[in-house]
Amino acid sequence: MLALVISLLAAFCCAASARPSPTYPLNTFFGEDDSPEVRSAAIKRLLEVFGMEEPPHIQGRKQPPQYMLDLYNTVADVDGVTKDPDLLEGNIVRSFFDKLRSEQVEYKFNLSTVATTEKVLTAELHLFKLRPQATLAFNRHHFCQVSVYQLLDTSRVNNTKERKLLSSRLIPVHSTGWEVFTITQAVRSWMSDESSNLGLQVVVRTLGGNQVDMKLIRFASGRNHHQSKQPMLVLFTDDGRQSTALESQDPSDSIATASLLEAVMSGSPSRSARSLDNGEEDDESSSSCQRLPLYVDFEEIGWSGWIVSPRGYNAYHCKGSCPFPLGQSMRATNHATVQSIINALKLIKSVETPCCVPDKLFSINLLYFDDEENVVLKQYNDMVAGSCGCH
Repeated sequence: MLALVISLLAAFCCAASARPSPTYPLNTFFGEDDSPEVRSAAIKRLLEVFGMEEPPHIQGRKQPPQYMLDLYNTVADVDGVTKDPDLLEGNIVRSFFDKLRSEQVEYKFNLSTVATTEKVLTAELHLFKLRPQATLAFNRHHFCQVSVYQLLDTSRVNNTKERKLLSSRLIPVHSTGWEVFTITQAVRSWMSDESSNLGLQVVVRTLGGNQVDMKLIRFASGRNHHQSKQPMLVLFTDDGRQSTALESQDPSDSIATASLLEAVMSGSPSRSARSLDNGEEDDESSSSCQRLPLYVDFEEIGWSGWIVSPRGYNAYHCKGSCPFPLGQSMRATNHATVQSIINALKLIKSVETPCCVPDKLFSINLLYFDDEENVVLKQYNDMVAGSCGCH
């Protein structure tokens, strides 16, 4: 996938950024001579790399949930590069706000933006518990039992209860803050049958089993409280995308390569002399295979309205020659070394020199709003060239 991005961007730009670090070239992302058709085709191809047909249309600047911001900062560095691939469960995390916006303790979430092919790993209901109103009735109670039920359609299935228990636990009566309940079973059933999504219901009881007046134990609602405290469903999924495995070179390969090169060079002094005559070693440090910056600026592309973080990222690209003989700094594979030898000895005329390509790729994380204004954290594999080598 990275090769597609690099080939696309290299055709129109030389790594630009409106706010680049000192190591980034100060070019614009699109050149002045690029036609609207070329620009449109480039943007469309880049959207395909990010798994989209069109960029989301967002009205005004929205504030993403703090939970999603914190999650992004946990799994990604300042440029969006994944810190540790094992930190995130799956490769997509979505947050949904309650659509009912009811004052009652019933919640419903629209999951239409989730592809049916995605595997639901974990679903969490996040509720913000408010401080209880002062009441003598609860002075002697320190804990209450909060239960989350899935609402069921009793008209479709005979002898079925009106609701199904999903999660239940004790929480302190006088506490305040976020409470998280696992509701994975319900979301999986909704994904298999969208019409079964009738919502959730929360019931609070005393330790003796008596139902509590919700005016006493209160959770923030979407109607009467700030957006930062609204009920939220957080969904962790995996869409099955796999990373391209680029194996690093075995140290033993370098030893075998060095021995082979010494044998070839000792048997062909004239070929070594021609290399020096052509000045190949004089500029080897500047023209040999190396990793160079390739900054993708989302504001320059026109995506800053829907992308929360990062503002851009350095994809890097590999450039330079892979001259004979290939040293350890070239990170060459055994195959590339053999190909280099065949090319240098002109044993087969059609064999070219090895190519300078990425031999290690990293993923990036994108935090953005979708068309339904849900905030999505998505991990994209093979987006950053971690190192380059001759292959």
